[in-house]
Amino acid sequence: MATATPRTLRFPSPSLSLSSRLPLSSSFSVSLRPRRGAARPIVVLVSAGLGGKPTVLVAEKLGDAGLKLLKDFANVDCSYNLSTEELCSKISLCDALIVRSGTKVSREVFESSGGRLKVVGRAGVGIDNVDLAAATEHGCLVVNAPTANTVAAAEHGIALLAAMARNVAQADASVKGGKWQRNKYVGVSLVGKTLAVLGFGKVGSEVARRAKGLGMTVIAHDPYAPADRARAIGVELVSFDEAITSADFISLHMPLTAATSKILNDETFAKMKSGVRIVNVARGGVIDEDALVRALDSGIVAQAALDVFTEEPPPKDSKLILHEHVTATPHLGASTAEAQEGVAIEIAEAVVGALRGELAATAVNAPMVPSEVLSELKPFVDLAEKLGRLAVQLVAGGSGVKAVKITYATARAPDDLDTRLLRAMITKGLIEPISSIFVNLVNADFSAKQRGIRITEEKILLDGSPENPLEFIQVQIANVESRFASAISDSGEITVEGRVKDGLPHLTKLGSFDVDVSLEGSIILCRQVDQPGMIGKVGSVLGDENVNVSFMSVGRIAPRKHAVMAIGVDEQPTKESLKRIGDIPAVEELVFLKL
Repeated sequence: MATATPRTLRFPSPSLSLSSRLPLSSSFSVSLRPRRGAARPIVVLVSAGLGGKPTVLVAEKLGDAGLKLLKDFANVDCSYNLSTEELCSKISLCDALIVRSGTKVSREVFESSGGRLKVVGRAGVGIDNVDLAAATEHGCLVVNAPTANTVAAAEHGIALLAAMARNVAQADASVKGGKWQRNKYVGVSLVGKTLAVLGFGKVGSEVARRAKGLGMTVIAHDPYAPADRARAIGVELVSFDEAITSADFISLHMPLTAATSKILNDETFAKMKSGVRIVNVARGGVIDEDALVRALDSGIVAQAALDVFTEEPPPKDSKLILHEHVTATPHLGASTAEAQEGVAIEIAEAVVGALRGELAATAVNAPMVPSEVLSELKPFVDLAEKLGRLAVQLVAGGSGVKAVKITYATARAPDDLDTRLLRAMITKGLIEPISSIFVNLVNADFSAKQRGIRITEEKILLDGSPENPLEFIQVQIANVESRFASAISDSGEITVEGRVKDGLPHLTKLGSFDVDVSLEGSIILCRQVDQPGMIGKVGSVLGDENVNVSFMSVGRIAPRKHAVMAIGVDEQPTKESLKRIGDIPAVEELVFLKL
């Protein structure tokens, strides 16, 4: 393998703004906020164009505090009770959409947006009314507000639990009807009874805490819940069948998915204790409502307290709603003054943050990158995109990129390095220069798969301190020809490798040549015979063409042998000037790359 000794000459260049450093579309561009002193932002997602404020469509009622946050940043269109046709008509003029549970954000909505819609905010926890697959395919981020209404929903669950056990709603209606039926409305005690919490997320765990305080024995089922969190609350995690067969009360707190749809049905009701009582403040679709009516009629289920329904509002003649053993409320789980205000603020902050280019912690369809990981990897994000962009521009021929291997060199254990963000940015760099699509963290994996690009990742474990997350990143493209033969490594792939130096991305290996190239602006690469005066000859050609040089770097095998020269330029050279450089006798090959 050829080993080159890099030499670098630097020339001053003016600092450049985001708009001049990156080719932005007329409508969108986004960056992560750089740390103080960082040289430039890092493009990750998408937001409104630089020419004016973004437009946010609020399709369902939102608290005043949230609206104020939105109006301070964007043009806000509050249009409620839109039909599907009206929503599809409006959406092409909007950069963001905020909904609650009553608006269906279907594939048709995303298609009607014409690519402009970049953020959908769901003011609440559940996102079953948003077509996530369509959102991802169209590069649209979906964020929710999962924390602000947690306590309100848990409190409503406990309120329904107690009200059902003591027949509060039925007794109230009886008294107001002029009756005094003390014997009819004898209830059951909660203390000592077993409550099965199905879905042990934020709301489910808060319900469990409160039920423990009422003296109940609490068990839970959730295949994704950590056992240590359950133990800390004093809750035992059990299988689904064990939960439903041993419970006196069942409280539902699971999302509506293909796996949970009608999870309580004739078959599961038949396994339950006779006289079980059910509370649902999650999603109506997790219960087969016809089966629940049959279970209530047969006495398998003694009572049900329901805040959510498959169809909302339910039909007026619904047998379930009219059943004497059912307590029903109109989706009030999050309906406290405090929760409504909190949800409005939380979703407004998430949408505004996304439009500013910040990665939302509540993103639903993007890789969930913890804030501390994001902060640590930030210097490598720009490097990752630049390596992908550089590598794909080196590909020649029409066969296309099909196999890409990414190698990360690190002193950390494999499980301690989260590379999803880096993979997304390399994918962005690989696809955007050869496609009209704008790739972001949301749709990167989908975009690669759609184009038949197979991306594999490998981690090389190095000795040393794990304080620095990465030593270098290497990108290899297999089974392609190269526009610059020197970019082909000894193993036959186009190979580029880079490091972060002083917070800036640098190309440190090209093919088998060690180089030191600052990945800024545009670059001319030329392979030459190493001899005196080459830097001057190339510099003179560019000077004659009024092309400003920001740096020159030469990597060579040995003195007077082959060398690779990288020249950073602030302007794109003309074809004539590139030809003049290529005509210098010692220059063997030449390529211009726009980063």
